[in-house]
Amino acid sequence: MKGLIIGATGATGKNLVEVLLANEQYSEVHIFVRKAFKSSNPKLKIHIVDFNHPEDWKNLIQGDVAYSCMGTSLKAAGSEEAQRIVDFDYQYNFAKAASENGVKDYVLVSAYGANARSSLFYPKLKGELEDAVKKLTFKRTVIFQPGILERENSNRLGETIFENIIKFANALGLFKKYKPMPTHVLATAMAHSIETQSQGVSVVKLDAIFTVAKIKGK
Repeated sequence: MKGLIIGATGATGKNLVEVLLANEQYSEVHIFVRKAFKSSNPKLKIHIVDFNHPEDWKNLIQGDVAYSCMGTSLKAAGSEEAQRIVDFDYQYNFAKAASENGVKDYVLVSAYGANARSSLFYPKLKGELEDAVKKLTFKRTVIFQPGILERENSNRLGETIFENIIKFANALGLFKKYKPMPTHVLATAMAHSIETQSQGVSVVKLDAIFTVAKIKGK
């Protein structure tokens, strides 16, 4: 198979690249990035693109499975408008190109609580992307809605604080389904989802993602 990834330089994306390169079912793994990505693995094909100009790279989005791990924070983006460009425009353009080019399966990392009708910016944004992707013509669409992600060497202070609070609550037996999720678990679940999820649209939430990650591909 041929896998396609955007968001390969983020924590989840890096883990997903590793998982797919180690998977014998994948003969090629293509990543679309804004800057150089170091790797000597012959299966990895690196495309440096400008996501602001999809017309220049959309014809390259051809393969069997497309994965979107892309995302940013409001702090990193600088404004809601800038975050929308990354968290909606870039990702939808990638998904649309994949659909138009006949890619069969699409796997998207969203967020728990995503809802296009939300009055809050972030869940509304994620919900709008989910709704837009669901309308595309993929044979199988798998949407992951994790809670707090446990990123190695994370510099997101607010996320780290909340992660520690949830871990403390978990130790007391509370909020078990909201337990922080290591990004390598999410990446493993994404890779397994093509064989574990049925055709059509599937949404995998919170602790159910741990279950998918444990199921080995056939």
